[in-house]
Amino acid sequence: MDSSTKWTNLQTGPTLKNLTRDGFGHLEDEQHAAVQDLTRAHIESFDQAVCDGLSRVVQAIPPLEFSVRNERISLAFVEATMFSPLVAKGSICREIKVFPAECRGRRSSYKGKLVADVSWSVNGVPKGIIKQCLGQLPIMVKSKLCNLHALSPRELVEHHEEAQEMGGYFIVNGIEKVIRMLIMPRRNYPIAMSRPKWKSRGQGYTQYGISIRCVREEHSAVNMNLHYLENGTVMLNFIFQKELFFIPLGFALKALVDWTDVQVQHELMRGLEDNSFFRSCVCEMLRVVMDEGCSTQSSALSYLGQRFRVKMSLPEWYTHEQCARYLIDECILIHLRSDIEKFHLLCMMTRKLFTFAKQECLEENPDSIMCQEILTPGQLYLMFLKERLAAWLVSVKLSFDKRGSRLSGGWTAENVLKIFNTGSDLTKPSSTLTSSLCSGLGMLQNTGLCVVADKLNFIRYLSHFRCVHRGAAFAKMRTTSVRKLLPESWGFLCPVHTPDGEPCGLMNHMTASCEIVAQSLSTVSLPTLLCLLGVTPVDGSPGRAFSDCYPVVLDGAVVGWVEEDLAQVVVDSIRRFKVLKEKKIPPWTEVVLVPKTGKSSLYPGLFLFTTPCRMVRPVRNLSLGRQELIGTFEQLYINVGVTEGEVEAGVTTHQELFPHSMLSVVANFIPYSDHNQSPRNMYQCQMGKQTMGFPLHSFRDRSDNKLYRLQTPQSPLVRPSMYDRYDLDNYPSGTNAIVAVISYTGYDMEDAMIVNKSSWERGFAHGSIIKTELVDLADKVRGDDSIVFGTKPGDPKVADKLDADGLPHIGATLQYGDPFYGYINLNTGQSFITFYKNQESCVVDNIKICSNDSGSGRFKRVCITVRIPRNPTIGDKFASRHGQKGILSRLWPAEDMPFSETGMSPDILFNPHGFPSRMTIGMLIESMAGKSGALHGLSHDATPFRFSEDNAALEYFGEMLRAGGYNFYGTERLYSGLSGQELEANIFIGVVYYQRLRHMVSDKFQVRTTGARDKVTNQPVGGRNIQGGIRFGEMERDALLAHGSSFLLHDRLFTCSDRSVAQVCVDCGSLLSPLLEKPPPYWSSLRQRRTVCSLCESSDAIDTVSVPYVFRYFVAELAAMNIRVRLQVK
Repeated sequence: MDSSTKWTNLQTGPTLKNLTRDGFGHLEDEQHAAVQDLTRAHIESFDQAVCDGLSRVVQAIPPLEFSVRNERISLAFVEATMFSPLVAKGSICREIKVFPAECRGRRSSYKGKLVADVSWSVNGVPKGIIKQCLGQLPIMVKSKLCNLHALSPRELVEHHEEAQEMGGYFIVNGIEKVIRMLIMPRRNYPIAMSRPKWKSRGQGYTQYGISIRCVREEHSAVNMNLHYLENGTVMLNFIFQKELFFIPLGFALKALVDWTDVQVQHELMRGLEDNSFFRSCVCEMLRVVMDEGCSTQSSALSYLGQRFRVKMSLPEWYTHEQCARYLIDECILIHLRSDIEKFHLLCMMTRKLFTFAKQECLEENPDSIMCQEILTPGQLYLMFLKERLAAWLVSVKLSFDKRGSRLSGGWTAENVLKIFNTGSDLTKPSSTLTSSLCSGLGMLQNTGLCVVADKLNFIRYLSHFRCVHRGAAFAKMRTTSVRKLLPESWGFLCPVHTPDGEPCGLMNHMTASCEIVAQSLSTVSLPTLLCLLGVTPVDGSPGRAFSDCYPVVLDGAVVGWVEEDLAQVVVDSIRRFKVLKEKKIPPWTEVVLVPKTGKSSLYPGLFLFTTPCRMVRPVRNLSLGRQELIGTFEQLYINVGVTEGEVEAGVTTHQELFPHSMLSVVANFIPYSDHNQSPRNMYQCQMGKQTMGFPLHSFRDRSDNKLYRLQTPQSPLVRPSMYDRYDLDNYPSGTNAIVAVISYTGYDMEDAMIVNKSSWERGFAHGSIIKTELVDLADKVRGDDSIVFGTKPGDPKVADKLDADGLPHIGATLQYGDPFYGYINLNTGQSFITFYKNQESCVVDNIKICSNDSGSGRFKRVCITVRIPRNPTIGDKFASRHGQKGILSRLWPAEDMPFSETGMSPDILFNPHGFPSRMTIGMLIESMAGKSGALHGLSHDATPFRFSEDNAALEYFGEMLRAGGYNFYGTERLYSGLSGQELEANIFIGVVYYQRLRHMVSDKFQVRTTGARDKVTNQPVGGRNIQGGIRFGEMERDALLAHGSSFLLHDRLFTCSDRSVAQVCVDCGSLLSPLLEKPPPYWSSLRQRRTVCSLCESSDAIDTVSVPYVFRYFVAELAAMNIRVRLQVK
């Protein structure tokens, strides 16, 4: 979908066309573009990764050189290709392609083969290229490598998928997994920051520093810092193989260019020529280098190589200079190719550091979205691949070391191939996609990168793909500054859609119109264009002093200088080219002019970014009348109006496409959210994701652990325009209910609600849970191939409940203790029956018989799907779409419910005390709108910011109600269901869309009489699944003590827990020494044996006491540590 037209044709208002249209449910020719757009960031980044990215990564892995038997061997990757998921060779099958539905159904992984071309040479003589298969890697669904790519809805349904399948996830062991998008520092942009903990890095360090995250084209990243020291010099630090290293800046500058000290000083001083303090600092830095005798570039390089050689695992035949060059290429400003570019950027960073240390420019906030970009799934996948490929080379090197000495026949292709086949396979680590990725990306975490995409309902499912996480490292931080909602994130991150509690503010969601740049174009022609517009090249001298010019930085490379009065003209020209798509300037370019203000503000300069992974969003460019994509940094320096009335001539340059552009997709589904208190909207964003609805259409083909399904969902009468944009009628999640706001009977206190029993009997909010159990006999009975499903004919345990194949009949109802499945040993003829263990009865929905990957397995693996009916009961949770959650407290008989003049009785009674403190006025408006919609046969548009103080919602809907013959304010006179008398108050009654949530009492209640106990302490075990007890803890004990009910306390903590009768010797007070006497062989077995204290050797003073069993265990533990416990028994 073209980004320039994507948001222009927004529907003005919702209609009920789906209810009356003939073709509703018929498959279209193309998929719904807006829904496909939700996962675009994931799919595009993956496509980018496996097409261009893979070849770049392979070329970026340095050749591995080592010596075996005095011969120098070099291994290098030439090319790597990934293939679509296909059936393995030698399999029995009709279709050679593997489709995602099969992998989900039989709980296997959706993966394709990775084949690499490895070239090898001996003593520098190339010996050829070997094609090597490196294992199977997960493939993203709907990407270019996926077998579903570019299929029409009809073809998708033929392959057992959803018609609107979005893709964007991986299937690992049948579970859909999404790689989370993480927030990273903006690439190739030096950020000024002050960190007090930097002072502890060494003598003379201050808190001032410049940090830059350099990222190459193939996405490998390295973090680098410049530190300001108290004596005015600068230290450069970087990380190499997980270790921190420091170099004085002078050495780095001298090693990059072969210039004299005067030239270096002149370049460093550009723009700060009059600053005498800076001049003396520069001289001091260069003098340190001279003192070490490094006057030329080569001497500086060999000095660095000599120092760092120990830490680099390079072959011994490399010279010091080669080692230093390797270090500069791998660690210092790695995003720049040439040394001179690195030199110029280092100089600019040094100037920025001095300006910052002297408080002449402000620090940048690393938590602000202007300094951030997104780590996309494709990028993470690539880094994972790069790391595994390098590890494979190392594993092959180890094999060479081990086997090279024993090989007969020298280095032949067959011998090398044998060694290659012993290398580490990539299949196993890729199944989890977690590894020590910290090194490749400069990341802080290496677990929790993948999350399971629950198909609980469609809203929850889509929010996984729009979610952006700050990273696991920040969750443990004590500071809250990371979680703050900053004004700069307007339009990029939703202010409403973030969870409450621990991940609050760390897990954000992108707004509906926010996109992530995936592709990157070559920017070779841009510097020439800039020079034509009046930018002075970096080695030229501008018409005015450097202090009156801005540096021009393109993607982290200093390309020149532009004079102050020219700068705005240059920016306007580039913006014009960008919007009109001229001069090869990509539409996702970000043009930022940070102006000089005369006061202390951000470091000035003209910055251009064309790199991928940045967040951009469309706004309307007023001067050109077209849509323009603006970035996060750019937004700070342009004036964007929200509504027509805010546009000021000469000041406002851009305007929002629509006023609710700041909300995420899920927040956009809340009706009239601008009339609600903000926390209620946050709650609804969470509860919308927990609704029982219609998660998918292909129930028959799936084997998810648990699916929730509402029996009779409805299309809401009142809904925002975004509801129709994302075609949510395909996956509805609630019911239109008639709600009366009345305090009736007291069963509706504290957020409880009363439901009309007749509505319930008619099927209000009926639903079911669909559970799947995978039974694999290979896991149950290991190593025995003769065990298959089946039953013995005439087995009395089966009693016609199982079929001859040992599986239950489809459609049969299973109760607790019924046979669930049976298997039989073909060799011995012995049969085994497994019984249904769940307390709830269920219906067998379908049974899938699965085989192994090659299609040659025996009848050993099945998926049994059962359906558990769950109609609403007392204690189930419901919620409206405004964060008003409530518990069903009574099913009230219809004859006792209040009824209106027309004889209508409400479905739900809602307590009026739920409104004043929560201020969910949106729900009141929805009630009136729903009522008027039902009267006039309309569907109302509930998009936020439709109504204002000048154009009030109350007037609009009140007039509609009056036209339908009802009260203007939506109230009616009701009659008591008990006495038939008219109630004195006017009761507010209308139609509200209610959702049933997944939290049900049947899943939560816990009860135990007797049951399992812990082996060690003899106390009842905990946990609902194993019929455990509920812990009666210290605070509960305090409550009973305060009540004075100590016998009850004794009963709970002692009698019902681990009471045991023990023998104790009164004389010596020992619990351990009383033992039964040892009988001589001639004693009768019926003879009574005495208990004797083995310390006192008498049986007179032995008494029985009741003690907790855990105390006896404790005494035995202490005895093992040579501590004796004496009891004083009175």
